Amino acid sequence: MGNKATTKAKGQRRKSIEEVVSYALGHRIRIEVLTLLNEAVYTPNELAEILGEPIGTITHHVSELADGGAIELARTEQAGNWTRHFYRAVEQPYVSEEEALAMTPQQRQIIAGVVLQSIMAESMSAFWAGNMIDDPSNVLLSWRWFNVDGEGQGEIIEELAASWERIQEIEARSTARRAESGEDAVSVIVAMQGFLRSRSSSKPPAPQGNPE
Repeated sequence: MGNKATTKAKGQRRKSIEEVVSYALGHRIRIEVLTLLNEAVYTPNELAEILGEPIGTITHHVSELADGGAIELARTEQAGNWTRHFYRAVEQPYVSEEEALAMTPQQRQIIAGVVLQSIMAESMSAFWAGNMIDDPSNVLLSWRWFNVDGEGQGEIIEELAASWERIQEIEARSTARRAESGEDAVSVIVAMQGFLRSRSSSKPPAPQGNPE
C-alpha cells in the first residue's frame, strides 16, 4: 500500500487517504464499483454491463478511483490495437498486532482507510438494495459509544477478537455442511469496529428502548 498517508492522483495532485476514502464513498456508482471489485477483477466494460450504466460514466468513475488510489490496476491485456485494463480492490493483508506496532502511524492510517472504505461501500450497497429490512430476524444493526477506563478498552478489543474467531469457525462449519448438502452460500457482511471516539462525552447514548 505504500508508506505514506497520501496517494498520487491525476494531474500530479496528492490526496490524503482521508480524502481518497471520502471521495470514493461520495457517489453511488463508485460505491457499487467498489463492492464489485471486492468480489473479483473487472474491466470498466464489464462493470458497465453489470451495473447497466454507460461505459463513459463507468470509465470516468473507475479512472478517478484508480488515480486516487482507492482501487488498483490488477493487470493489462492487449486486445488487437487496444489495451484492456483490469481493476481490483486494494489488497488488504492481515496485519498482526506486532506488525501494526512496527508500522508508522501513516501506514496504519492507510490500512484503516482501506478497511473503512470496504465496510462503508458494502454497507451502503446493501442498504440501497433493501437487504437490511427484508429479513429482520437475520439482520443486526447496533452502535453505541461506551465510557471505560484503559483496562476496559482492552477488554472490549479482546471480546471483539474472540467473537471474530468464533464467526470464522461458524463459516468453516457451514462450508462443511454445504459440501454435503449442496446448498448455495449466501454472502453475509460482518463488520467489527473498536476505536477511540473522535471526542469524549461524559454520558454515552441511552441504551435502545431507554428514553432517559
